[in-house]
Amino acid sequence: MPAIGQLLIIGFDGTEMSPGLSSVLERIQPAGVILFARNIVGAGQTYKLLKDCQARVSTPLFRCVDLEGGKVDRLRNVLGPAPSAADVFASGDRKSFRQHGRVIGTNCRALGFNVDFAPAVDLAFEASRTVMSSRLVSADPKETIVYVREFLAGLEAAGVLGNGKHFPGLGEGKLDSHHDLSVIEKPWKKLWEQDLVPYRTLRRELPFVMISHAAYPAVTRDRTPASLSRKWITDILRKKIGYRSLIVSDDLEMGGVLSAAAIEQAAVGHIRAGGDLCLICHKEEYVTRAYDELVRTVESDRPFARRAGDSIRRVLAFKNKRKQLARWAPSPTPETVQKLTRQLWEFTEQVRLDTIHNQETT
Repeated sequence: MPAIGQLLIIGFDGTEMSPGLSSVLERIQPAGVILFARNIVGAGQTYKLLKDCQARVSTPLFRCVDLEGGKVDRLRNVLGPAPSAADVFASGDRKSFRQHGRVIGTNCRALGFNVDFAPAVDLAFEASRTVMSSRLVSADPKETIVYVREFLAGLEAAGVLGNGKHFPGLGEGKLDSHHDLSVIEKPWKKLWEQDLVPYRTLRRELPFVMISHAAYPAVTRDRTPASLSRKWITDILRKKIGYRSLIVSDDLEMGGVLSAAAIEQAAVGHIRAGGDLCLICHKEEYVTRAYDELVRTVESDRPFARRAGDSIRRVLAFKNKRKQLARWAPSPTPETVQKLTRQLWEFTEQVRLDTIHNQETT
């Protein structure tokens, strides 16, 4: 089966195209690439790197970044720091929630990105405060939905696709899944009435949903991470909630999933469970091992080949429908960078003043 690379979004080291990266992109033909702070040293450099990646891949790439503002801000050193979700939410101004998405989306698009893996829609419970801190806005699902809906609309207005994460919810997680498997002992009824409400309400508005590596033993009866769980991905997200768009794993290099499965098994396991896209953010060796295992499994396992084929078709249909994925903003000039930095600073100041006013009047 051709196009197996459409099941992968890959990260890499370096700030420019290299022979090694070029050969990986040409061989695998991934669905997308994701850049981190380690790849980003300037606006023009970032744009050129993304252009060079696209030149080696025949379908429009998902050109991805994590940019929530606050702690998770890959463009901070290029354009300045963006306020966090919690900072903006504290302003109490719905227009600012949308403007947050729009400012971040404009910055992403100017540097060549078309997908922002933001916002986090986890609920801000006490348990996860030390791990998630200012990334989350409220323990109330309704308040979270208001912020998320506006932020997504702001991104969309800037020509960038957003994402809901980390399904089914890290709000009660005490451990950081970058390093450990977070086991969330929460009953199904409470998850359905709290953590899952944003996904149920926004199921038609989220271009991507990202699956966490946390385990929910009260639901699955074991410690399988949600990212490898057919019950969570197919039975609950697809069938019970009715989500129809693209399902992406959180980074499969994280300790939370590698504690349960090697990278090859994690990639096959995510697709087998009903996921569409495996996110592998760093090591070239992991990318090639995962790709080779996906190819091998498709060739030897007919039910898996059918399952993978469904996702490949879904990814390609999504790309075909979302014409903005193939469009590029003009290459950023020093004047563009100056303007973006100024707009970001002005927005941050406005949020600060609105928050002071909001605190004085409530």
